[in-house]
Amino acid sequence: MRYFLVLDYNGANYCGWQRQPEQDTVQERIEKALSTLLRHETEITGAGRTDTGVHARNYVAHFDSDVETLHTDADFLYKLNCILPFDINIQRIAQMHPEAHARFDATRRTYKYYITTRKDVFRYPLTHRAKNLDIEKMNAAAAKLLEYTDFTSFSKLNTDVKTNNCTIFEAQWAESEGELVFTITANRFLRNMVRAIVGTLIEVGYGKLTTADFCRIIESKDRSQAGTSAPAQALFLEKIEYPYTV
Repeated sequence: MRYFLVLDYNGANYCGWQRQPEQDTVQERIEKALSTLLRHETEITGAGRTDTGVHARNYVAHFDSDVETLHTDADFLYKLNCILPFDINIQRIAQMHPEAHARFDATRRTYKYYITTRKDVFRYPLTHRAKNLDIEKMNAAAAKLLEYTDFTSFSKLNTDVKTNNCTIFEAQWAESEGELVFTITANRFLRNMVRAIVGTLIEVGYGKLTTADFCRIIESKDRSQAGTSAPAQALFLEKIEYPYTV
């Protein structure tokens, strides 16, 4: 049986989603918990990587099992969450068709980046603090992202992807009660891409770059031309969309 897990995690204590040698990752934690309950080694495939320290809501991963009732077994879900650490929570288990794939079937992914413009002890450390940013200028520059497809300028160097092309459907800032939230949706993202975009847009917000400068950075296809990546702790993978119901 092919199952999808829908889960949330706080990435502060992990070296990202993907399993790595001698590193604590979200994927490894869930695989160990599933293997313990199912009593055989169980591998899972996630919808994509997240960087060290980045968080996720409604993340999706899949695994296979001979047990046919996991999606209706409330006791199994309860035990799974008991085994997992406090910062990983499995919302639900969904039974899918055998060829369903958490990564390759995803059509859109949405990230949000949170900036507080004032000191907030309850939001710390899950936001980045900055002030005196010009949100209109930042939105003017962010809108230009929809006109491009090659985002080499915002990609981590020396990655193993075949292309740096992405289709961005939405990129905008919103302001509410001392908080700025950047929402970006695309068919795929490159490693470090969102944080690099946010870091560059912050420079636009401070008046260090213009919208024209921002476009030139994209067209340069040179990571060294873009701004410093924004801190990871304020970035959330918010939603993953599929052509079917999960």
